[in-house]
Amino acid sequence: MRKQIVAGNWKMNNDLAQTETLISALKAQKNTTGAEVMIAPTATNLWQAYTSLKDSKIEVIAQNMHFAESGAYTGEISAKMLKSVGVNTVILGHSERREYFNENDALLAQKVNAALANGMRIIFCFGEELADRKSGNEEQVVGNQIKNALFHLEAAAFKNIVLAYEPVWAIGTGETASPEQAQDMHAFIRKSLADKYGNDVANETSILYGGSVKPANAQEIFSKPDVDGGLIGGAALNADDFFAIVNAF
Repeated sequence: MRKQIVAGNWKMNNDLAQTETLISALKAQKNTTGAEVMIAPTATNLWQAYTSLKDSKIEVIAQNMHFAESGAYTGEISAKMLKSVGVNTVILGHSERREYFNENDALLAQKVNAALANGMRIIFCFGEELADRKSGNEEQVVGNQIKNALFHLEAAAFKNIVLAYEPVWAIGTGETASPEQAQDMHAFIRKSLADKYGNDVANETSILYGGSVKPANAQEIFSKPDVDGGLIGGAALNADDFFAIVNAF
């Protein structure tokens, strides 16, 4: 059975004191569902977050990692380094990494390989931009992003991969993605997995939605049959809002 997951991506927000304050607020919340809950603080606060939450059911995950084990990569962080501070899950391919840091499918395939080789779980992000959606090429774009970065893997690898669809065109653009549009794309993604790896892999892989999920729309989005949770941005910075989303299942 697929896992329901809500992951909060804090992005470049919250210093150490703010991280501690938000974690305290999160620990006071109650998860009334069976959903897995994850938060991704900035790298400088991963250890503090892990130590604060290690006895809770909230998992601390990373926002990014490098593909190399070590070396002359100033400012980068390896999978081994993440694991040494208690982090076993990493977000890869986020739309902001693709846009601002020019991460392409070939680079992301290397990162995926490195994470899996180190026994890490991956939340792999992808999604089309507004021009792709308006031209009707959204399925081709999304299909290629998945194929180029993931379809070299063996089927067994997907036990450690969660997919996260980000309609980039619906994030901060004034455009709105409907729950039906989310479901349509999630169904296409699941069919792509089934065509490549068979129904077992497709039906067991969780697919999250990352298109500005909020307390007001989470229940309707999560009710769609192929939406297994959310990758949450802004709403993850408020404990009440974040757990309202968690409890929307």
